[in-house]
Amino acid sequence: MDTRSSLKNIGLKITPKRLAIIDILASELRYLSAEEVWNAMQDRFKQIGLPTVYRNLEDLSQGGLIIKIIHPNRKLYYYFCKNTDHHHHFVCISCRKVQDLEFCGEEQIIKEVEDALKGKVISHLFQVYGLCRECTRANSLAS
Repeated sequence: MDTRSSLKNIGLKITPKRLAIIDILASELRYLSAEEVWNAMQDRFKQIGLPTVYRNLEDLSQGGLIIKIIHPNRKLYYYFCKNTDHHHHFVCISCRKVQDLEFCGEEQIIKEVEDALKGKVISHLFQVYGLCRECTRANSLAS
């Protein structure tokens, strides 16, 4: 994936801060909070405010370059997914790992929603939250 082209394609300027945010998220196998991204950026930028990080994360999320995760704890987290095909995610609420789900019942869901509500589905977001295999095993050993 060419990050610079992707930024251009969604109408965002190519800035060092945006490139750094994508680089930080792409180097992780788990999701990060805005504060964690901001802390990681402190090494690269002497003067960067948390609002700047939030604004850029939102722009990148709206453009589809990163994924926004609305955690059950009601905090927002962000994840860079290398898979550009249509898919969804399993989100481990313990270790924060994100795994691709190839399943999507989009056609069935759209039909049921549109039939029931007599409206038109424009898009959808499907994230499954739980414990990954390792966290499930660790929790069962602790019990």
